[in-house]
Amino acid sequence: MPEQNTLIIGIFVVILYHFYETILINTTMRKFGEFVKEIRALKKISLRRFCDELEYDPSNWSKIERGLLPPPKSRDFIEKIALVLDLNFNSDEYYFLFDAAAAAHIPIGLISNEEIIEKLPIFFRASRGDNPNEIELRNLIALIKNS
Repeated sequence: MPEQNTLIIGIFVVILYHFYETILINTTMRKFGEFVKEIRALKKISLRRFCDELEYDPSNWSKIERGLLPPPKSRDFIEKIALVLDLNFNSDEYYFLFDAAAAAHIPIGLISNEEIIEKLPIFFRASRGDNPNEIELRNLIALIKNS
């Protein structure tokens, strides 16, 4: 377990060392917004009602759903979104909501590399404590170091 924690810390250090400026990418922002909008529609929650429950301006939230504004960074606020959308805790949809929000804030150097994008689920699992295996973590670290 301490070795995995060291590997996770190593991932963060490598990311911070190589990519110091965070750039929001429209396509990843759109994935978050489209996902929320799709779940809202499936659950028949209007934009106005959704925003009333979130205590958020509907005009600005609409921009998030269209990918014009970045998703929120606050874990508490994203949890509130999950609650309003009635997403089951630890479900795939619940994790996708958090992962898509985080992905919108990843440095451009990582987003533009498809091999790294494929490894992001490993990274997110590790950061959640879902214990990806050591080989997955080492491969991810090597990939980031070589990018």
